[in-house]
Parts: sequence; C-alpha cells; structure tokens
Amino acid sequence: MNLLSDYQIKIQAFLKKLNSKKIIITPSKFHGLTVELPPKNNKSDISCNAALILAKFNKQEPFLLAEILKEKLIENFQEFKNIDIAKPGFINITFTSKFWRKYLIKILNFNKRYGSNKNIKKKYNIEFVSANPTGPLHVGHCRGAILGDALSNLLKFNGHNVVKEYYVNDYGQQLKSFISSIYFRILEIKQGKKFPNDKNLYPGEYIIDIAKQIISEKKIKDFTNFEKIHNKLTKESLKISVKIIKSNLINLGVKHDKFIYESDLIKKGFVNKTINKLKKDRFIYSGKLRPPKGEISSEWKEREQLLFKSSYFGDDVDRPLQKDDKSWTYFASDIAYHNHKVKRNFDFLINILGSDHAGYIKRITAAVSALSHKNTNLICKVSQLVKLYKNGLPFKMSKREGNYITVEDLIHEVGKDSTRFMMLNRSNDVELDFDFQKVTEKSKDNPVFYVQYANARINSIFRNLKLNINKKINIEKEDFSLNDYEINILKKIAEWPRCIEISSNKLEPHRIPFFLYDLAVLFHSYWSLGKDNKNYRFISEDGKANIIRLSLLQAVGIVIKNGMSILGVTTPKSM
Repeated sequence: MNLLSDYQIKIQAFLKKLNSKKIIITPSKFHGLTVELPPKNNKSDISCNAALILAKFNKQEPFLLAEILKEKLIENFQEFKNIDIAKPGFINITFTSKFWRKYLIKILNFNKRYGSNKNIKKKYNIEFVSANPTGPLHVGHCRGAILGDALSNLLKFNGHNVVKEYYVNDYGQQLKSFISSIYFRILEIKQGKKFPNDKNLYPGEYIIDIAKQIISEKKIKDFTNFEKIHNKLTKESLKISVKIIKSNLINLGVKHDKFIYESDLIKKGFVNKTINKLKKDRFIYSGKLRPPKGEISSEWKEREQLLFKSSYFGDDVDRPLQKDDKSWTYFASDIAYHNHKVKRNFDFLINILGSDHAGYIKRITAAVSALSHKNTNLICKVSQLVKLYKNGLPFKMSKREGNYITVEDLIHEVGKDSTRFMMLNRSNDVELDFDFQKVTEKSKDNPVFYVQYANARINSIFRNLKLNINKKINIEKEDFSLNDYEINILKKIAEWPRCIEISSNKLEPHRIPFFLYDLAVLFHSYWSLGKDNKNYRFISEDGKANIIRLSLLQAVGIVIKNGMSILGVTTPKSM
C-alpha cells in the first residue's frame, strides 16, 4: 500500500493503453516514469513526469503533451479531482475527498502492517557493536548499537529475515592486557600488592568489580601462579565481561541473536581453513611490503611475509596475514569470521563500524569479494562520533571509568527512549551533538517528547470515551467528508510507506524520526484548533464522539506506533 508506487504502476499501464489506441506513442520499454510528491509550495497530492519522458517519442513539447494527457487522465481516473500542469510539463494531480475516505479505511485495515512494502524476502546478517570484551560499552558503541538494532527492526518490518550478530574479539594482545589487569587487581585485593603503573593495563574501576566477583565466586582458589590459572581466569573473566556488555545492550533495548567468538574460530582451525581456501584461489602469496607513507625507515623492517591480494579487489595495498612470530594478524581472524558469514548464505552482509574503523572498509570488502567470488554483498555503515553537551558546554560525567562515558551513564541521565530516538535523529555518517538539556525538555523542541505526547493525547481521547483504541472503528458505511486539515494529515500519513521504502533501500533509519516528528507537528496543530473552535473538537459538548475523527486519530496512532517500534522507542498511553 504505497500510494506513489501504486500510481506509478497505474499511470504507466494507462499510458500503454493510450499507445494501443494510437493516441500517444510509448516505447516498448520506457524507464524513468516517476510519481512523486510535488514541491511543498504546490497543493497537489502527487506529481508525474510522464509528459517529460514521452515528449521526444511523440515529437511534442512536454507542456503540450501534458495537456493532452491531463484530459485523458481526468476521463479515466474518477478519483482525480483536478490536474494542473506545471512547466516544463509536470502533471500535478489532486485526489477527491472520496478517495481520501477510502484511503483512511485502508490504513485502518492494514493496521500494524501499514507501511510495510511488498518485497522479495531477503536474508540479512547485521553485525554491530562487536566491541572488545575489555570493559563496559561507551557512548561511541551506543550509537552503533542503536543504528544496528533499528536497521534490523526496519528490515524485519519490511518482511526480510535478519540475524543480529556480535563478534567477540577475545583473542590477542588486548585480551592479554585485560586478563593481566584483573589478575593484578585480585592480588591488590587479596594481598595488598600495588597495581602496576603500566599503560598497557586497564585502570577502570570495573576491573576491580570483575576481580571482586571472581574472588567471591571461588571457582579459582589459588592465585599464586598466574600461568597455572591463566586459562581458567580468562574463561571466568570473559564470562563476566560479556555478561556486562549484554546487560548494557539490554538496558539500551538491544538483543543480539548470535554471539560469535574469535577464539572459537581459531581453536576450530577456521582461520587455517580460510587461508588455505584463499591460497587455493591464488589470492595469497609470499612477498614484501613497502614501508607505510611517513614511516621512519630505521623503524621499518622489510621481511618476507604472507600477503592477501586485497589490491586486486580495490584496496590501496595488499595486507599482511601473519605477525613476526607467525601468529595470525587481527585481519586474518577477521577474514575467517567473514568466511563464516559467507558460508551461511546471506543475501547481504552489513557491518556497523565505529568512526575509527572507516579505513578498514576497503580491505574487509576485498576479503568478502575474494571469499564469495563476488557473489556476496558486503555493506559497511560507519557510525560517527557523538559529542555530549549540557547547558551548551561539553559534558563529561563518568564517575567510574575516568576517561569515557558509559552507556549506563547515558541511560541513567536521560533514559532509553531519549537515547535511542536522538541517536537515530541524524544520519549515521555525520557527527551527532547530543544535548542533555534538550532531550529532557517537555516541549516541541524535544522531538522524542513531542512524538510520544501525540500518542498520549490520542490515547486520552479513547480513554475518556471508554473506548478500546485497538478496536477498529467501522466507517465503511459512513457518508462523511474531510476538512482540509484532516486531508493534510492523511496526505502525510500516505507518505509513510514511501518513507519506509526509502529508509529500507538506503539502510537509513534516521528518516523515520524526522517523519514522525513532522506528523506530530501536524497532529498537535490540528488538536489545538479545538481550543478555539468547537467544530474541530474530537468530543462534542454533549460528550458524543465524532467517529470519523476518532478513526483519523487511530490512523495517526498506527503510524506513530509502527514507527516508534522500528526505532525501539516506547509509546506511553499517558504523559
């Protein structure tokens, strides 16, 4: 039920019919016909470029051809109230009030599925967050987590299968530093030994918490020999750390379907198998790399090493797969992980990356191309930085970490709903200014409040009338008219399926909060009319309800609830 797409199909079919009657000429395959919303200063409902597309085939000026088409369209489509021609030949169409009545009924019938577009069902893997399991999630992770979750909700709403995945980097130097930090904190607690002043260790208070928990659980009793307890300590520390991360995510409204551990891939020999596969395909060779630009020559050691032909697939240079000690690089493990994804036969792989990983895109895209022989699509979305402000000044509030603001800090300060809505209120590829004062205001300037307040107002009407808002009001047999304000609201609601279509195709969920805010503005303006004019009130002075307006309220509520559900934001019934 996409108004613009539906009429694009209908008008194109009608033009072909005119061609068969030799009224106009259309090519056997003509592309470029669009039905869009007219400019904001134009009061028409839809605009079509048919005359512009067909002018050269008919050897006529677009404006003159549009006049011919206007006459034929009016004759054929009873729902067209009026057609205006705008230079150089745009056909601007206005629907009848009867059409909008029927459209309102359709919205109520679709209910929770209104906005979902008919698509060929695809299989998506969306990997997001994937922060090192060395501490709580911070604000940078927060934006990526919300983006990945909302994108998953959006694609599911449109009928696709989605697997939400978290890749746990539990291997390598950062893990060794993490486990060492916990061990030294345990010695500090149990034996009073001073925590080393080592920049490679993690000083945060959460390390103390993990150390205390390991001591209290008593699964390890003797801490005198680090090497002896290393594996057990690693296992228990990771279990606690991942649990903390999962808790952070749940409090943010995010739940992954799958957690994949790097250590498992290595232990099961998946890295070796993947490298052998690429060797067989001749995408790996032994060679030497030139020193990086700006590298001091005395610090660069040229050596023979195992290299992946990433430049063959568009990367700047070929990439090393082994360190000096012959252990695998992080990139080698990452290739193996993406091979694990490729083997599961997804139509699309989507990676949500932090701003510090933007330079990583070319090489991992190259790896997926090599692994799948260019049959698997990898899309990388970069989640840019978040800058926090309070009263116009940069805001730093972490009491426990000292150097960064955690997800828990943020949620405690402004709540889950405000956090999610505002994180999605800008495109992911631009930096976001997060103003704590603005998101806690109860005003029009706070978009999340304004949208939630619209839903609360709608619910208050039904509550006062003691009616069930979820029970469809049957208006199919009602003979009613809609005023200009009501039609304008319906016109906005009619844009919702196109908003979903574009958001889904472009993987841009930030379009949804913009749409919901615009709808809320229209609704609140309409609501305010009743303060001064009783003719616009939803409940008359004798306590009776206007069922047509109630049905319009339901339609607005349907879109708000559907949209907020995609964003992962609640819709309170009262505020």
